[in-house]
Amino acid sequence: MKALALAVLVLSTLSFQQSFADSFPTGPALQVTPGKLCDKPNAYRYPEKIAYCDRDVSPGLKHQIIEDYDRKFGYNIESMPRNEFKIDHFIPLCVGGSNDVTNLWPQHESVYTITDPLEEALCDKMFHGKLLQKDAVRLVIEAKTHLDEAPAILAQVNAL
Repeated sequence: MKALALAVLVLSTLSFQQSFADSFPTGPALQVTPGKLCDKPNAYRYPEKIAYCDRDVSPGLKHQIIEDYDRKFGYNIESMPRNEFKIDHFIPLCVGGSNDVTNLWPQHESVYTITDPLEEALCDKMFHGKLLQKDAVRLVIEAKTHLDEAPAILAQVNAL
């Protein structure tokens, strides 16, 4: 039942995104947001002892990222309600991602309702020593660059 509900959510989200495809990105633009791991850690986490960076993205940097995506890629994020977006860490902090601008992108709520449950599952599996960082990074990149695959990736992670 839970899988069916997630599938319906993904299909309706993809339909919604199609109608607004030119207004906002459905995944990070890899030419400016290739992803970056934490290189100035505040701590080390999990059995694997991965580098962890505390969240540290200023309001000014968030605004700059939105402006850059609009200007470089022709989106209309600035004209949309700001509360529909968050500045996402392409590689999540809990997976060992960085606060560097090359790891940040404007993510619409129709996208993060799909990817956030995966991020939570990945970090939980890393916490319990069931998933290595390199595998979590690969899976989150796959899901965020191929949104339609996110439910199957989440199911794979939940099965670990």
